[in-house]
Amino acid sequence: MAAGTAAGAWVLVLSLWGAAVGGQNITARIGEPLVLNCKGAPKKPPQQLEWKVNTGRTEAWKVLSSQGGPWDSVAHVLPNGSLHLPTVGIQDEGTFRCRAVTRHGKESKSNYRVRVYQTPGKPEIINPASELTAGIPNKVGTCVSEGGYPAGTLNWHLDGKPLIPDGIGVSVHEETRRHPETGLFTLQSELRVTPAQGGTSRPTFSCSFSPGLPRRRAMHTAPIQPSVREPVPLEDVQLLVEPEGGTVTPGGTVTLTCQTPAQPPPEIHWIKDGMPLPLPSSPVLLLPEVGPQDQGIYSCVATHPRYGPRESAGVSISITGELSPQGPGTWSSVGESGLGTLALALGILGGLGVAALLIGVVVWRRRHRQGEERKAPDSPEEEEERAELHQSEEPEAAEGGTAGP
Repeated sequence: MAAGTAAGAWVLVLSLWGAAVGGQNITARIGEPLVLNCKGAPKKPPQQLEWKVNTGRTEAWKVLSSQGGPWDSVAHVLPNGSLHLPTVGIQDEGTFRCRAVTRHGKESKSNYRVRVYQTPGKPEIINPASELTAGIPNKVGTCVSEGGYPAGTLNWHLDGKPLIPDGIGVSVHEETRRHPETGLFTLQSELRVTPAQGGTSRPTFSCSFSPGLPRRRAMHTAPIQPSVREPVPLEDVQLLVEPEGGTVTPGGTVTLTCQTPAQPPPEIHWIKDGMPLPLPSSPVLLLPEVGPQDQGIYSCVATHPRYGPRESAGVSISITGELSPQGPGTWSSVGESGLGTLALALGILGGLGVAALLIGVVVWRRRHRQGEERKAPDSPEEEEERAELHQSEEPEAAEGGTAGP
């Protein structure tokens, strides 16, 4: 009971303060009660008064009766004629009017413009930078404020002074989101700066949240102090090749390394025969299983955000020996072809030698078989026939001898 009385006294004081100092403007915190006084209303019944409300809960003016009704859970008229809102919400923002007639017949009017607020949590800087580079844009960090209403604003400070975005040396990217259920806001502000060369080595950055209502104090984050590094100029870009000279056997591996002392490290891209290679930035280019398509003149381009691009001298990549195709997708050197030809010739000669040996064996076996057939004894019938033939040939030979001159 005492707590309720204290709360009622607090909101009553708040309402009187708002009426006196804000031209009938009332500011109430979300979730807390609010009491609005009806000027001129008799403190006790009978009373002649009328409250009219136009807020986010209504489409037009709504009249509230002192006898109560369905709106009692949202707002109801107290016995003294004041209007009591048990729990103020975002939908209660709007205009409240009361018309009362005193016991002497004098009419009195009250008009209130109610606004609500919710203090967010303390803002903080997330993902703060530990080091910045002079002369180029750097992300300092992202300031975040959550759970506030109205939205309010985030502001950056450098060495305790407001940091004004100019789109050149200082830029800010802001984002505002609203919770679909509570209606509270989350703010984000990303800061990017370009520190001047030769300036302070450890600047101090901070962020503050300013409420969207008057007479509300700003809230500040803890400061951060990143160091500032002076950039190293982009000197000559060197291209190293392994193996030295850029000559490799077919199927070998070539490693190209682009070197530059510039800080921060620049982006490295590669060029072959004057045409950029569609590869991500990398200081090393690896060519595995080198083939004819990999031959050419290679160079690298180092691009620094402050000093621009600079290209290295070209390096020639070539394959030892003249290449000759042996089939789709197959290549070999001249030396390898000579060895293959020699092996083929030796194979042919070996085949001819084996063939000659086989032929000799066949001939020898045939002659050996014929000799055995001559030495074998004839049958008796063949012997008699051969003797008769021999006897008949002898007289013919004798006649031929006598018939000579």
